[in-house]
Amino acid sequence: SRRCGLAAGRSYSGGGSYPSVSLACPLPGVPKAVFAAAEGRERFETRVTVLENGLRVASQNKFGQFCTVGLLVNSGSRHEAKYPSGISHFLEKLAFASTAQFGSKDEILLTLEKHGGICDCQASRDTIMYAVSADAKGLDTVVDLLADVALRPRFSDEEIEMTRAAIRFELEDLNMRPDPEPLLTEMIHAAAYRENTVGLNRFCPVENTEKIDRAVLHSYLRNYYTPDRMVLAGVGIEHEQLVECARKYLLGVEPAWGSGQAREVDRSVAQYTGGIVKVEKDMSDVSLGPTPIPELTHIMIGLESCSFLEEDFIPFAVLNMMMGGGGSFSAGGPGKGMFTRLYLNVLNRHHWMYNATSYHHSYEDTGLLCIHASADPKQVREMVEIITREFILMAGAVGEVELERAKTQLKSMLMMNLESRPVIFEDVGRQVLATNTRKLPHELCALISQVKSSDIKRVVTKMLHKKPAVAALGDLTDLPPYEHIQAALSSKDGRLPRAYRLFR
Repeated sequence: SRRCGLAAGRSYSGGGSYPSVSLACPLPGVPKAVFAAAEGRERFETRVTVLENGLRVASQNKFGQFCTVGLLVNSGSRHEAKYPSGISHFLEKLAFASTAQFGSKDEILLTLEKHGGICDCQASRDTIMYAVSADAKGLDTVVDLLADVALRPRFSDEEIEMTRAAIRFELEDLNMRPDPEPLLTEMIHAAAYRENTVGLNRFCPVENTEKIDRAVLHSYLRNYYTPDRMVLAGVGIEHEQLVECARKYLLGVEPAWGSGQAREVDRSVAQYTGGIVKVEKDMSDVSLGPTPIPELTHIMIGLESCSFLEEDFIPFAVLNMMMGGGGSFSAGGPGKGMFTRLYLNVLNRHHWMYNATSYHHSYEDTGLLCIHASADPKQVREMVEIITREFILMAGAVGEVELERAKTQLKSMLMMNLESRPVIFEDVGRQVLATNTRKLPHELCALISQVKSSDIKRVVTKMLHKKPAVAALGDLTDLPPYEHIQAALSSKDGRLPRAYRLFR
C-alpha cells in the first residue's frame, strides 16, 4: 500500500459498487460535471479588412501556439502571354532569397528559426503564394519578412544564375521520373486551352531560362504585384493584430521595381478549345531496379466543367468523388474509395489496367474534369474505349446509395483536410482573393448535402457537349484517332455499341 500509494486502495470492479444505477443516470455522491462552454461561432469566422491601398487582410482564429501567415498574389503562368513563358516558375525558385533587409536566404531562415518558423513559396497557374508557419508571438517579424520577400527582393546575378540551373535540373527530372502526372497535367491543359490563359506552360521552357533576367522580372512584377491583387491571410492569430502589422509593413511600401502604374494586366478569360497533345516516348526504362514499373502508355481525357465561382462547382466535385479511382495496387477499403466507379467498373474488371484516376481542376473562369489511365502499349485502344465508356455512363442513372457515399466521402475529405492549419490558410487566402469572402466548412457541407442525382445528370449532359481534350504519353502506335474519341463521346444518349464500333 505504501509502495503503490493511492492507486493500491482503488477497487476496479465491473460496476458492482452501483449495481442498480442505470448508465443513463448520474452516479450518486459524484459531483456534477461542469463542461467548458463553446465560444460563439463569430469568433471563428473569417474576417476580412480592405486597407486604403486595396490590399485585403483576411484571418481565421484558431486555438494553438503556432500560426500560418502568407501573401497570396493574383499572378501565375496564365498571365504570361505578353512575357517569356516561365516567369512564375522563376519567381517560385527565387522566393525567400536576399532582399533589401536580408542579405541571404540563410539570414531569412535564421530569423525564422528564432520563432520556430518554416517558409514556402508555391506558384500555380493563377496564384503565387508566399507562406510562413511560426510561433504566433513572432507575427510582427513574420509580416515584415513577407513584405520584404514579396516586394523588395534583390534578384542578384548569382541568384538568377542558380535559379536557371535549378530549373534546368527540374525539367530534366520531370521527363525522367516514373510518375508522369505533372507532365500529363501540363499536356491536358495545353490541349484543352490551346495557347491561352490556363493552357500556357506552368514550367519554364529550357530555351527561356536565358531570356529571363532582372529587367524582365521587374517588368512583370510592376504589373501584377500590386496591392489590389494581393491578400495577406493568417490562421491562428487575432484579426486586429494582423491588420496592424499589414498597415505597418505593407502600406505605402516602395517596391524594388518602383511605384509606376500597372499598364499591361492580362484580363483574358479562358477559352476552352479541346484538342490533343501527343508525346511519343520510350517508357521501357523509366523505373529500373529490384521492382521496376512495367512499360506503360498514359492517356488523359478531359472535358470542360465549370469555374469554382459557379453553383455547378459542387455537383462537379461530387461527380469527381463518385468517379474516384486510383492505382491497381492501392491498398485500402471503402473509406479509401474502393466503391468508386473507376475501381468497380475499370480496375476490378480489367486486371491489365495499371491506373485509372479522376481529377477535377477548377479556376476562376473555367474548369476541367479528366480521367487519367495507364496500361501496356498493346492495350491502348481498349483502354481509351473503357475510359470513353465511363464518361458516357456519367450521364446515366445515379444510384441513391452511390450518391450518398460520394457526398459523405467529399464532406469527410473536406473536414479532414481543414484540420491542418496551412490548408485552412490556403483556403482562406484563395477564397478571399477570388470572392472577397469565404464560405465556411459547414456552409460547403450543406451545399454538398443538397446535391441530387438530377444535378449530376444535368452537369454531365452540359459537359458532354464539348470537344474532348486528350493528352497521350508513351508508345502511341495503337492510339485511336482523335476524331474517333470525339465521335464516341458524342454518343451521350447511352448508345454504347456505336461508341465501341468507332474503335474497331
